[in-house]
Amino acid sequence: MNKKLLIFFAAVFFTLFVFFSYFVHKDVFTSLDFDTTVRIQNHLSRAVDTSFSLFSLIGSAEVATIILLIIVTSMRKLKSFFVLIPYAAIYAFELFGKIFVTHPGPSYRFFRYDIGFQFPSSYVQPGSSYPSGHSARTAFISALLLIMVLNSNRLSKFSKLIIFIFIFVFDITMFISRIYLGEHWLSDVIGGAILGISMGLLASVLFVFRRAAG
Repeated sequence: MNKKLLIFFAAVFFTLFVFFSYFVHKDVFTSLDFDTTVRIQNHLSRAVDTSFSLFSLIGSAEVATIILLIIVTSMRKLKSFFVLIPYAAIYAFELFGKIFVTHPGPSYRFFRYDIGFQFPSSYVQPGSSYPSGHSARTAFISALLLIMVLNSNRLSKFSKLIIFIFIFVFDITMFISRIYLGEHWLSDVIGGAILGISMGLLASVLFVFRRAAG
């Protein structure tokens, strides 16, 4: 994919994130958030509580960062570590959103996380739930992987399609799990995903094209 095109789409998604954040702050999606959570929880069996709880650990700051470091290290290029700059920016924007965007998370009656383990990052509670860090990190890594796969000359079209489908299903499952577990509203997940995609596209410019140049 063209480098300038990636930068353009990264800018578009980030601009979308800014506008979306404004509407979240203005409580535009309050009814939609509540209705979506109720419907998802009503349509899924409580039997998935543990599965979704375990699955959500993959999107934690600790695990997601390790996965990203493995991807970057596997490329064996020192310049590839530039990808950590936009990844770190996610945490900055996430913290900014959770401090300045007034958006309390779901009440405890929606909470369905049922395993007794949590990573230290889960204990950081600024008071607002917007945007979802899990969604942002998942979307970031997915966007980066998709661009890598798209630019690969070693993979067949069929292999690329299988990878795309796997990533899509993985992401949707992660997004739904955040809502189902009562950790985040739909707007939190959408905002996090948009932020993650924008930073992921920016990272792919630093990662894919620096790698090609190297």
